[in-house]
Amino acid sequence: MRNSVEFKVYGKYALFTDPVTKIGGEKYSYQIPTYEALKGILSSVYWKPTFIWYIDQMRVMKRIRMQPRGTKPVRYANGGGDISIYTYLVDVEYQVLAYFDWNPHRGDLKGDRDENKHHNIAKRMIKCGGRRDVFLGARECQGYVEPCNFGEGKSEYDGTDTIYFDLMFHGFNYPDETGNNQIQARFWRPKMINGIVEFPHPKDCDPKLIRNVREYTARPPKSVGLQEPRLLEPCEEV
Repeated sequence: MRNSVEFKVYGKYALFTDPVTKIGGEKYSYQIPTYEALKGILSSVYWKPTFIWYIDQMRVMKRIRMQPRGTKPVRYANGGGDISIYTYLVDVEYQVLAYFDWNPHRGDLKGDRDENKHHNIAKRMIKCGGRRDVFLGARECQGYVEPCNFGEGKSEYDGTDTIYFDLMFHGFNYPDETGNNQIQARFWRPKMINGIVEFPHPKDCDPKLIRNVREYTARPPKSVGLQEPRLLEPCEEV
């Protein structure tokens, strides 16, 4: 596939929070990463408003294990020593196959639509571990990114039957990506075959499982002018 990248992301803990469990203040992780979480990881590695990242497939490499941990949530009023129980995924590792496509709603950035440039930078940033810190669903769950060949290596779910998951959050529809003045939440019912989850394109999600969150107008694009020269970071050499 054109503009595709492959990488491995892993960490000691992950918390891909089920929004239903946020109401009571005690978070519980989904069993697998959400589309939006993987997109966020890739955006931390390399992102520009010129294009949009799309997650194609994800492969679960290690056995799904959960662990509850006591934590003190931040309280901004009335103090107190309340303790909440957050249930994390433990010792996670995933292979991800993704690609980018141009953002059709950013016509002001047509001059930056250079496939070769962005593709090569994205691969270099994966090799460097990302431009920004990578988190696995939550700030306290540090993640690490490395290059890989999708499908290589042994997964603990190789040769398993199809595993079905219940209704899960898929991702958000943002106005700057859809052109609509509405933030929407997408949901879906994933299944995992031999450890591989294939994500549908956001446009292919069931419209019955899309909910409006709130009205929001994307910021108008700024005029693109000449930028002052800057020093390149060690991993940004051309």
